[in-house]
Amino acid sequence: MAAAAAGAMVWARVLEEGVFRFDASEAARAAAGPSLSFADPRRREAPREGADAPAVVPAFEAAPGGAQRVVLKLPSGTSFYGTGEASGPLERTGKRVFTWNTDAWGFGPGTTSLYQSHPWVLAVLPDGKALGVLADTTRRCEIDLRQESTIKFSASSAYPVITFGPFNSPADVMTSLSHAIGTVSMPPKWSLGYHQCRWSYDSSEKVLKVVRTFREKGIPCDVVWMDIDYMDGFRCFTFDSNRFPDPKSMVNDLHSIGCTAIWMLDPGIKKEEGYFVYDSGSKNDVWIQKADVSPFVGDVWPGDCVFPDYTSQKTRAWWASLVKDFISNGVDGIWNDMNEPAVFKTTTKTMPENNIHRGDADVGGVQNHSYYHNVYGMLMARSTYEGMAMGNAAKRPFVLTRAGFIGSQRYAATWTGDNLSNWEHLHMSLPMVLQLGLSGQPLSGPDIGGFAGNATPKLFGRWMGVGALFPFSRGHTETGSVDHEPWSFGEECEEVCRLALLRRYRLLPHIYTLFYRSHTTGIPVATPVFFADPQDPELRKVETSFLLGPLLVCASTSPNKGAHECAHKLPKGIWLPFDFADSHPDLPVLYLCGGAILPVGLPIRHVGEANLEDDLSLIVALDENGKAEGILFEDAGDGYAFTQGDYLLTYYSAELHSSVVTVKVFKSEGSWRRPKRNLKINILLGGGAMVSADGVDGGEIHLTMPSESQVSSLVATSELEHKKRLEMIQPIPDIDEPSGQEGAELSKIPVDLKSGDWLLKIVPWIGGRIISMTHLPSDSQWLHSRIEINGYEEYSGTEYRSAGCTEEYKVTRRYLEQSGEEESICMEGDIGGGLVLQRQISILKDNPKIVQIDSSIQARSVGAGSGGFSRLVCLRVHPTFTLLHPTEVVVAFTAINGSKQEISPESGEIIFEGDLRPNGEWMLVDKCVGLSLVNRFDPSEVSKCLVHWGTGDVNMELWSEERPVSKDTPIRICHQYEVRQTN
Repeated sequence: MAAAAAGAMVWARVLEEGVFRFDASEAARAAAGPSLSFADPRRREAPREGADAPAVVPAFEAAPGGAQRVVLKLPSGTSFYGTGEASGPLERTGKRVFTWNTDAWGFGPGTTSLYQSHPWVLAVLPDGKALGVLADTTRRCEIDLRQESTIKFSASSAYPVITFGPFNSPADVMTSLSHAIGTVSMPPKWSLGYHQCRWSYDSSEKVLKVVRTFREKGIPCDVVWMDIDYMDGFRCFTFDSNRFPDPKSMVNDLHSIGCTAIWMLDPGIKKEEGYFVYDSGSKNDVWIQKADVSPFVGDVWPGDCVFPDYTSQKTRAWWASLVKDFISNGVDGIWNDMNEPAVFKTTTKTMPENNIHRGDADVGGVQNHSYYHNVYGMLMARSTYEGMAMGNAAKRPFVLTRAGFIGSQRYAATWTGDNLSNWEHLHMSLPMVLQLGLSGQPLSGPDIGGFAGNATPKLFGRWMGVGALFPFSRGHTETGSVDHEPWSFGEECEEVCRLALLRRYRLLPHIYTLFYRSHTTGIPVATPVFFADPQDPELRKVETSFLLGPLLVCASTSPNKGAHECAHKLPKGIWLPFDFADSHPDLPVLYLCGGAILPVGLPIRHVGEANLEDDLSLIVALDENGKAEGILFEDAGDGYAFTQGDYLLTYYSAELHSSVVTVKVFKSEGSWRRPKRNLKINILLGGGAMVSADGVDGGEIHLTMPSESQVSSLVATSELEHKKRLEMIQPIPDIDEPSGQEGAELSKIPVDLKSGDWLLKIVPWIGGRIISMTHLPSDSQWLHSRIEINGYEEYSGTEYRSAGCTEEYKVTRRYLEQSGEEESICMEGDIGGGLVLQRQISILKDNPKIVQIDSSIQARSVGAGSGGFSRLVCLRVHPTFTLLHPTEVVVAFTAINGSKQEISPESGEIIFEGDLRPNGEWMLVDKCVGLSLVNRFDPSEVSKCLVHWGTGDVNMELWSEERPVSKDTPIRICHQYEVRQTN
C-alpha cells in the first residue's frame, strides 16, 4: 500500500446482518493478523451472504511505515461513548484516548492511557439509533473524538475496522458486539456480594478478625482478599510460613462463616534458582525474550523477575497447571495484578517494545512486544481462568484482572485501578464503570473509598452508598493508609455502609438476573440513563445516575449535597421512588420504571444465608395502562448445570382490572423446581408509598387498590415520614474542617483556575501545590498528581523537600472569573527565618493561551543582627510532568551557545549550567500527539536547569542562584507555560 494512498475502504459482510468488515485494500485484508478480540477469530474472516450494504463507509489514510488512519463521519449531533476503561466524562465527544495498557497509579480525568485497551466507540445518532465501531488492532491505537461527529482511529500498521449497525438502539449494538467478542462469563453468585480488601491483611489472624468483625456488626460481606504480602518474599504460588502457615485451614474457617478468599498472582516471577516456579518455567522455556533471545529480566516486587510468554499455548498450559495446583490450598478466586505488564525502574513502566514473544500462529505468531503488549493481561487472565477450571470443573472460576483488552470479559472481572481517595475520583468512578459496560465488560467497579490516600468519613460513606450498587463491589486501599473498613470512620459512617450493603443484598436476585441477561445478550448490567430513551439528548450527559435494568439509581458526588437534595433528570414515562425503609442522605435515591416488576430478597449478611426456599418480594410499578412485567433467574449459584437447562427463569406479570391487581407467573423456563415459598407483592403508589399483599410463589395473587383519595393520603403521609426521617438522621461528620487560622478558610478550598486554554487545580494548604494542569483545546493533562506529593512544587533550598513545599500556604488574593480581572491566585507560605515564599499563578488576560507563575522568596522580618540578610536560599521550581507516552517524549531546546539539545528518557538526570542553559525556552515534546509544552523564562533569573526522568514522569526544574536575601533583594523566577502544535 503506497504511503500516500487514501480513500474508501473495501468491505465485506461478516458475522450477522448489519455487521461489516472494512480494510484498506484486499492486500491489507489478506495481511491482517488474527483477531484477539473475537471469541471465535474465524468469524471475522468468514464472509456471510446477504443483500445488506453498510450505511457508513469509513475512509482511510496511509502514512509512511505502514501506519493507518481510519475516519468515519457521522451526522451532526452524534454522541460518542465506549473507548473502554477511560477516565473523564461519560460522553466521550471531544476526547482522545490512546490504547496502551499502563500502570497508571493516581490517574486523573485527563489521563489518556489506563490499564486496559478497548479500541471501540459506541456512537448514538441524533435519532436514537446507534452504531458501534471496532478498530481490531492490538497495537497502540489513537481514538480521536475531538472533531464533532467524527471518529478517527490511528495505529502503526494496517488493521480491519468492524462496524455494528446502525441498529435501533444502543442495547442492540451491544448485543451484536457480544456475538463477536463474547459475553461475560456467568459469575458465581458469591462474587456478587461485597468484597473487602487492602494492601495487605498481613496474617491469617488479621484476615479472620476482619471477617468476624463484619459478622459481629451485621454488615454484609462475602469475600476477603489477600494482596502480595501473603507470599514468601513476593514469590507467586507460595505462602509466608510465619504469617500464613496453613492457608487451607484459614479458608476453611472463612467458609464456616460464609466467606470466600481471593489471592493475588502477578506475572513477574522471581529469577532465583531453587524456586520451583522459576525452575520449571526455565525448563519449559516459557519466558519472554529480549532481542538477543535471552530471557528478559525486569524489576518488580521480588526484585529481578522473568515473565511468562502467554502468547504461547505451551506457556498458558504451564501456568494453568500451576494455578490448578494452587487452588487446592483453598483458593476460591485469583487476582491478576501488575499484568500490563508493569516493570519498575523504567520510564515506560513496562518492558522494551523490541522484546520477543514466540506467539502461536492463531494469535499472531512471533512478534515483538509492541504487538502483544495490550493483550498480555488478557492472555494471562485466560490462562488463569483455564487453570481454575481444570482445578475444579464443578465451579465457575472467578478471576479479577487489572490489565485487559476488548473481549477479556470472557475470562475475568476488572476494576478501575489505583484511584485516589477524593471526591473527583468518586465522581469519575460512575462513568468509568459505565464505559467499561459499554465496551463489553459488565463486571467492574472501582476501589470503594479510593486506593491511594486516606478517605474521610463522609467520602467513604457516600462512595459505599453508590459503590454497593455497582456490578462489582469491593473496598480496597493501599499500604500506609488509615484503615478503610466500614467501621473505621465512626458510627455514622458504619451505619451508612451497613444500610448500603444490606440494600445490595436485598437486590441480589435482581442483580444476578441482570448478569444472566448480560451473559446471554451482551447488554451491560449497569447502563447509562440514556438507554431508557436514546432519543432524549438531555440524558446523554447524565453521569451521576445509572440504570440496573428498570431500576434507576440516582447518586450524589457532591460533598455538600445528598442525593435527595439534587435535581435528577428522569427519563420520560413513570418513575416511582422507593426504598427499603433505609433512606439516608448519603445513599442514592432509587426509582422503578413504570411497567416493571423488581424481585428482591430478604436482608442477609452473605450470599450463603439465602436459599431458594426463602421468601421473595416483588416491587411493582404499574405503567399508564395498569400493567407491569419482570423476570427472575435462579439456579444453583455456581457450576454449569444452568447451561443444560437446570435453572428457573420466571416471567411475572401484573395487571389492573376494575381496581384489582392480579400478579401471576405467565411463563417460566428451565427444569429447576420452583421453590415452595411465600411471595409478597408491593405495589408502588408514588412518593415511596405502597400497598402490599401476600401469597405463594407460582400462584395468582390479588390485591384491591385503594381509591384515588386514599392513594393521595398514603402518598402524602409517606412523603412526610420520609422527610422527617431524613431530618432526624445524624449526618456523617467530616474531618476536613478548616483549622481556623488566618487564611485557612480560603486555603482549605481547592481552587480551580479556568480561563482560555487552561484548567489548573491548586491546593493551597500543602505547599501551594498545583496538582493538575490541563490544556483544554487538546484535552491533554500535562501534570497530574496526588494532593500530598508531586505536581508543581517550589523549594527554598537545593535539597529535595526543603522548606517551601511542606508548610501550609495561605491565599492572599484571588481573582476568579471576575470581569476585567486576570484569572489568578496569589499565595504565600512561611518558610522560617523571617522568609516567605510567594507565588502568583495567572492565566493571562491579554493572552489566555499562557499560564504564568511568578514566584519569589522575600524577607519579611530578617533580624538586625544578620545585617538584614537571611540564610542562604535558592528558589527551586520543581514541576513533575506526566508522560502519557513515555517512549515518544523528549525535552528539546536551543542552548545559549546555539547548540541544539534533545534529551530522551534514557538520559536519566542532566543539569545544564552556563552557556548550556536553554536560551529562555525549553519544551517537553510528545511526538505521539504532536504537542509541546513550552516553558519560557528569563535566563538572567535562572542559573541552572535540571531534567530528571522518572517512571512515567519527568521533572523540568528551574533553579535561581543561591544567596541570602534582604527586604530589598528578593529572589524571583517568573516563567510561563504554553502548548504548541508540533506537527
